[in-house]
Amino acid sequence: MWQIWLIIASLFFIGEIITVGFLLFWFGCGALIAMISSFFVDNVFIQTVIFVIASTICLFATKPLVKKISKNKSVKTNAFSIIGKSALVIKDIDPLKGKGQIKVDSEIWSAESEDKMPIPKDEEVKVIKIDGVKAVVKKI
Repeated sequence: MWQIWLIIASLFFIGEIITVGFLLFWFGCGALIAMISSFFVDNVFIQTVIFVIASTICLFATKPLVKKISKNKSVKTNAFSIIGKSALVIKDIDPLKGKGQIKVDSEIWSAESEDKMPIPKDEEVKVIKIDGVKAVVKKI
């Protein structure tokens, strides 16, 4: 029976690698504990109870630690990572024509002015927000 518990644990660990929830890992640990218990107990029902109890204990015992570690570590990604950064206007921002471009961290973005005023080329601006596919900027 220990081989089945080892396969179950492996499936949980592979599932944990595929997902990012950090939940299946504890069920894998519970399956390993049930595998160890299978060397001493032949009853499948008792092994399953040990699996459930061990998984639950592992899950709830480490939940506060996981919350503490992951607390306040949000990382801005993709488009939202440029909000608050300085940029250089590389093509005049003209609200009437709806055209303008900025360069932020070697990326070129379409841009519009926050106050709907024109901003000339080579002016330094700050990215305020992302509106669709355009960066909304203001002069520094």
